[in-house]
Amino acid sequence: MTGSAARHVPVLGPEAVGLLAPRDGGIYLDGTFGAGGYTRLILQTAGSRVIAIDRDPTAIAGGAELVAEAAGRLTLVQDRFSNLADVCAAQGVATVDGVVMDIGVSSMQLDQAERGFSFRFDGPLDMRMGRDGPSAADVVARASETDLANIIYIFGEERYSRHVARAIVAARGEAPITTTKALADIVAKVVRAKPGEIHPATRTFQGLRIFVNEELDELHQALDAAERVLKPGGRLAVVSFHSLEDRIVKTFLAERSRTGGGSRHLPELAQAAPSFTLLSKRPIVAGDAEVAANPRARSAKLRGAERTAAPAHAAGELPGWPTLASVMRAGR
Repeated sequence: MTGSAARHVPVLGPEAVGLLAPRDGGIYLDGTFGAGGYTRLILQTAGSRVIAIDRDPTAIAGGAELVAEAAGRLTLVQDRFSNLADVCAAQGVATVDGVVMDIGVSSMQLDQAERGFSFRFDGPLDMRMGRDGPSAADVVARASETDLANIIYIFGEERYSRHVARAIVAARGEAPITTTKALADIVAKVVRAKPGEIHPATRTFQGLRIFVNEELDELHQALDAAERVLKPGGRLAVVSFHSLEDRIVKTFLAERSRTGGGSRHLPELAQAAPSFTLLSKRPIVAGDAEVAANPRARSAKLRGAERTAAPAHAAGELPGWPTLASVMRAGR
């Protein structure tokens, strides 16, 4: 396959697809299609089939060429990856041989000023991956000062979140905040960065992006769904780019691979049989050459596990952090 998507090299692509170990006749699910990098690597195995998902209509449109090249071996679906089990069912597929996910915003989205993900380019304060629902500008305009502080602190890990929230509320009282530059300038006035440090608005933009797209809730639900659709011996590979995401993946796999229970002082606790076996105890990280070619790879961590024959565990409760629906409802 020699289409335009071949120019896109996914972070830890060979390593992630290597964990899946694609085989002739296998069915694989790419939960975050993007530019098709992981899918393309899987399809290099003759006879493999891929069901790929992306919530971004731009990614779906961009994948048309690869769908044609795959000649029936690739099905591309616009949806959230949390719905991957329903997507498989709609394709008449009950179980799959592998699931790969690349969590977070893509470099393509960051590079498009009109998407509003980055303050590197001035554009509308949007940040929506799926182009539907409330935008970041809507959240900034309507969320309470308390909710804004919580969003920026929890999802952006910004220790000056209260100062940022207070500045946003004061600024929006003077004029609507509708562009990425306007928001970045507001944040830069209250968060000081030393030379060589990240831009002062980085964490605020991360927090809003994760919140607007419900990315961490999506990840929790996608992991549960992957557990349900993977057949015994099927592989899961997840690439994450910051600590919030990696912590969720690490905790999920640790809980699902744990054996035994109790202690020498307490009786053995009833515990579901492990549904996964870890493929490595530590995350796989990018080598020096990949980091030099793509600085974004520096923070990437790949974790993988193989599905056992045990039944899927009960889905866990989502953390009690602010939700998009509740914050927007309260802001009316």
